[in-house]
Amino acid sequence: MSPIARHELISPIERVLVVVAHPDDAEFTAGPTIALLTAAGARVDYVVTTDGSKGTEDPDVIPEQLAATRRAEQRAAADILGVAGIIHLDFPDGYLEPTLDLRKAITRQIRSHRPDVVITLNPRRRLDGNPFIGHPDHLATGEATLAAVYPAARDHLNFPELWRDEHLEPWKVRQVLIGGVEEPNLWLDVAGTFDAGMAAIFAHVSQVDPDSVGPRMRERAREVGEPVGIGLAQGFASIILE
Repeated sequence: MSPIARHELISPIERVLVVVAHPDDAEFTAGPTIALLTAAGARVDYVVTTDGSKGTEDPDVIPEQLAATRRAEQRAAADILGVAGIIHLDFPDGYLEPTLDLRKAITRQIRSHRPDVVITLNPRRRLDGNPFIGHPDHLATGEATLAAVYPAARDHLNFPELWRDEHLEPWKVRQVLIGGVEEPNLWLDVAGTFDAGMAAIFAHVSQVDPDSVGPRMRERAREVGEPVGIGLAQGFASIILE
């Protein structure tokens, strides 16, 4: 197998849209990278596709209560990273599929925000022994986002009502970064923003045990960076669309 061509971030980057399934996915997938981008002056916005109403082992918590808690935690985490806006699409947690409705909703946000870069989740289930098997909502979000980037957001005759009725002009995303992949082709040095990324993860109090998550995330960043000589790194599958 031929080596994977190594990518870099495009330049300049003015706007970034992060499309994820649940509150906390953005931080676990790309928190230090998001901090890196906002520190460089990019505007970053989130789209969260589900309402986050299922992620608990507490039998006394009702879905509406959990959804509200996680929405507040997401805002707190985003503030740490310098994220501007958060759009909650509020599809039911746990039941997401890559439907045309989901693709259209994401296309609407791409055309509204007009990002240079989109960051999203891996649409492919990993079978490499990773203990965190792909959540179906992650897979659906990744697939729908890629389909929204190309061709739906680009071509005015895809979901023509967005163009005709909502006056949302077509938009060409320049680069997509996919997190949680087995074979990245872009590695970012996040030593300077790693602590901010961890603080954002810890803001998800209902989901995270800092004592276990902190060391695990640091070790993962070391493992990602080691093959390319970076002390702490985040890796992505980069797709250049320019």
